[in-house]
Amino acid sequence: IEPSALGLWSLFPDLAPGDPEGQVLAASRRVRRECGQGREKGDGSWKRGDKHDFEAKQAYSSLQTVTLLRTVKPEFEKFSMEVKSSVEKQGLNEEDYVNMFVEGFHDAILLYVLALHEVLRAGYSKKDGGKIIQQTWNRTFEGIAGQVSIDANGDRYGDFSVIAMTDTEAGTQEVIGDYFGKEGRFEMRPNVKYPWGPLKLRIDETRIVEHTNSSPCKSSGGLEESAVTGIVVGALLGAGLLMAFYFFRKKYRITIERRNQQEESNVGKHRELREDSIRSHFSVA
Repeated sequence: IEPSALGLWSLFPDLAPGDPEGQVLAASRRVRRECGQGREKGDGSWKRGDKHDFEAKQAYSSLQTVTLLRTVKPEFEKFSMEVKSSVEKQGLNEEDYVNMFVEGFHDAILLYVLALHEVLRAGYSKKDGGKIIQQTWNRTFEGIAGQVSIDANGDRYGDFSVIAMTDTEAGTQEVIGDYFGKEGRFEMRPNVKYPWGPLKLRIDETRIVEHTNSSPCKSSGGLEESAVTGIVVGALLGAGLLMAFYFFRKKYRITIERRNQQEESNVGKHRELREDSIRSHFSVA
């Protein structure tokens, strides 16, 4: 993770609390192993005021953090303050930035409300779930942190920012670039001082793939309708053959039992006739 040791910049997603991340990065630097976790907040903070700050700063100087697209909208700042105040009232210890899950939940509720309003206005009811879902597809609306775009499959285009340490002496971290999912475009922030120099960064544009196919997703697994029909028909035919065999066997058994009973009856009658014949023969004699 150390630039002098690896000669490259490491990149981690920002999904875990800051304290464990700083400890992991500091420990990873001591053992010279590339290791790390992300943060759910995404501010890339490394300073904790303890003995590990120096090592954490050196570790974070090698780190680029991917987080949700940063915004300066006044509405988002107000929303952040309201969330922070609500969290503090619950007695929880939170930092000053709203995490991505709260932001995403807010936008999801807003999208549902917009879709429900349009469905009701079109004459449907709130029980028409299929119509409501369709109204959430292939649209763009203004979320709490900026524009939110949903594709024809109902998936949200992801917009992300990359945070890096731009001043290794002061430990200052800034957003150095933004990725816009709908356009499939990555832009470097202007007027940012890059510690590695402006000509050393290479962006592989071929790795940025835009999802332009608006057709619904096709299942990669499972059975086609014809295959399911064939299985059902085969099962019915198999059941019919089993039932036919059962009734044939039962009828055959009954026939054999009746034949045996008839043969036993004939043998008995033949014996009685023979005994009568013998008696009559001795009587005549």
